[in-house]
Amino acid sequence: MKKKIVIALGHNALGTTLPEQQEAIKNTAKAIAAFVEQDYQVVITHSNGPQVGMIHTAMSEFAKAHSDYTATPMSVCSAMSQGYIGYDLQNGIRSELISRGIYKTVSTVLTQVTVDPYDEAFYKPKKQIGRILSKDEAMQEEAKGNHVTEVEGGYRRVVATPKPMDIVELDSIKALLDADQVVIACGGGGIPVLTQGHTLKGASAVIEKDTAAGFLADQIEAEMLVILTGVEKVSLHYGTPEEKAVDYISVSEAKELLAKGEFEAQTMAPKIQAAVDYIGDSAVRKTLITKLTSESVVGEKTGTMIGK
Repeated sequence: MKKKIVIALGHNALGTTLPEQQEAIKNTAKAIAAFVEQDYQVVITHSNGPQVGMIHTAMSEFAKAHSDYTATPMSVCSAMSQGYIGYDLQNGIRSELISRGIYKTVSTVLTQVTVDPYDEAFYKPKKQIGRILSKDEAMQEEAKGNHVTEVEGGYRRVVATPKPMDIVELDSIKALLDADQVVIACGGGGIPVLTQGHTLKGASAVIEKDTAAGFLADQIEAEMLVILTGVEKVSLHYGTPEEKAVDYISVSEAKELLAKGEFEAQTMAPKIQAAVDYIGDSAVRKTLITKLTSESVVGEKTGTMIGK
């Protein structure tokens, strides 16, 4: 059987603007195609921070200018970002595969992820989204029941980052993998939804991309999780004279380092936590955290490996 791998693409693999995204994906596609060439079954998930923020801002401005339209919920903005990022990824990966003589379908699954309405994150929203708001705009957001926080230059809306409970389209993802397709799923952490009877209702939240990637890797029983980020290796004592890049961290060491607050809460800590949760007690699962450097990632010649 082919080995399954989940590749989590960070901001550097996608860029920010539409032209940046299309250009960045050319390099990203090379790394992904290299895994396919080595006969891996590949599932890709990706960040969507700048993209969903852009969509949310655009739709909010549109609603302000046109009174007949209501503001667009965060869940819908997440769905939009999955669609247009997936579109560019599909085309970029397909072109790179064909250039290597590989003819394989690349599919994007619009993915919903259920969350717990009583998740503690809903009581302490922290994830900043959208543009900087004026005081009047911030008050309008609060009047709608949304949360805002004061930042340099004004205010920004903040949303919760709950943990994933279930991937609604998991069977579809598995079916596409069984058909030997390259699958793009859980983009931006997935569209967070709440279960209400037989209905799924979009939640005003964002699921952390790395958390969702680890959860997805566990659910499809992948042999490896690759988290592509902006640095080549994980560093201890980051930003100090004692900074040291490391090649390998055991799960037990990772847990201790997380407990000590060794990693920056908004950047590296979620990646390490995702690796720990995904690997669990497995003796064979492993996670590679590294910078996107094409074929060198495939041979595990770069980055920091986390495992037993």
